[in-house]
Amino acid sequence: MATSPNGKSLGLAACTAIVVGNMVGSGFYLSPAAVAPYGNLAIIVWIIMGAGAICLGLTFARLASLVPAVGGPYAYTRLAYGDFAGFLIAWGYWISIWTSLPVIAIAFAGVIVDLFPALGNRFTATCLTLGVIWAIVLVNLRGVHAAGLFAQVTTYAKLIPFGAVAIIGLLYIDTSHFSEFNPSGQPLLGSIAALAPLTMFAYLGLESATVPAGDVQDAERTIPRSTVLGISIAAALYVLGTIVVMGLVPRQELVHSVAPFSQAAGIMWGRGGELAISIAVILSSIGALNGWTLLMGQVPMAAARDGLFPPLFARLSPRGVPAVGMVVSASLATLLVVVQALGSEGFAAVYRLMVGLSTMTAVVPYAFCSLARTLVAARLSNGRGFPRVTAIELIAFIFAMFTLYGSGAEPVLYGLVLLMLGIPVYVWQRRNAAAAPVDSEEMAAGAATRPAIS
Repeated sequence: MATSPNGKSLGLAACTAIVVGNMVGSGFYLSPAAVAPYGNLAIIVWIIMGAGAICLGLTFARLASLVPAVGGPYAYTRLAYGDFAGFLIAWGYWISIWTSLPVIAIAFAGVIVDLFPALGNRFTATCLTLGVIWAIVLVNLRGVHAAGLFAQVTTYAKLIPFGAVAIIGLLYIDTSHFSEFNPSGQPLLGSIAALAPLTMFAYLGLESATVPAGDVQDAERTIPRSTVLGISIAAALYVLGTIVVMGLVPRQELVHSVAPFSQAAGIMWGRGGELAISIAVILSSIGALNGWTLLMGQVPMAAARDGLFPPLFARLSPRGVPAVGMVVSASLATLLVVVQALGSEGFAAVYRLMVGLSTMTAVVPYAFCSLARTLVAARLSNGRGFPRVTAIELIAFIFAMFTLYGSGAEPVLYGLVLLMLGIPVYVWQRRNAAAAPVDSEEMAAGAATRPAIS
């Protein structure tokens, strides 16, 4: 992957790989077992959620066409609604990223332990989990170019075995497995609401190409194309993969499966198929970790350059990456892993809640951004015109709100509490910004990556 003459190193292939890599992670690998109790309804919801995700992706693509701003959802929220809303979205989005890292890393460690049972003890599993988190941090500390290249290699390599299961597996399915539409026993609307967060977790990351906008070649064209292409690839893989796994593994077994894709591959191709899928899951986890690690430095960096996060998050290493933000974020993720490893029931409950909140705190920015285009366009044109809200944007907003509803009362309540805990940080930072003298060099660095606002 060559670097362009203007120093920007992420092209269409790399941006698409980041989107697909962030979306097709450990959540996708385990999702057929999670949705199995809902029978054929789960397949329909996958398609509906895919359509909603594409609408959301199109809204981000349109925002990126207007102004490719570093920080993705945060940047667009700040442009549309102002500094405070922008801070809350940056705060929540950042939390959603670093709380999801342990889940992905634990999935990686689980596959390694499954391949090598001798490693099956708590200490070794914890070391594997922490080791892969920090190994990926080191890759990203080498620069955005290295992270983008790594994303391409891991993403396109894992798509081969997953794609084989999702496409070739259609020839092996047993149609009798699709005899029940909604065997969960819940009302239809309740079942759809319950499926919404389960499937949405797999679609998280659809906006990934918008976040490192400052490093994207021809961002106005590349970001929209890579966003729509990446979501389409992931949605097709989710739908076909779920159909194949449900068509191969009996529902009673699938509900309790800890490795549904490996089990399906084993039915088709024996032990060799299971091994291939295990390798794909390893690549999938590494690729997702890589993409989210790239983003967890970019989001606080963008907010810090705008004076909304502490300035240390805006500091760049000699390789041009927000190293402090990455290290701080990875340290918080490490703390969650260690807390889980200690085995305390109280701490473990908090950990599980934080992981569940990663979906809720990521969907809130989607709701804000779904209707942001008209306000951003008006602000960029100095208030001379407010474009109409389109049907796609309305669908994206309804999609985000329904996913929040499906998350349940407890995650939404605690998610709101977490967002409110950011208010003291915002007040402290604004107070310090008002009292401190303006650093002209820092202002210039921030302005270089922010769109002009009249």
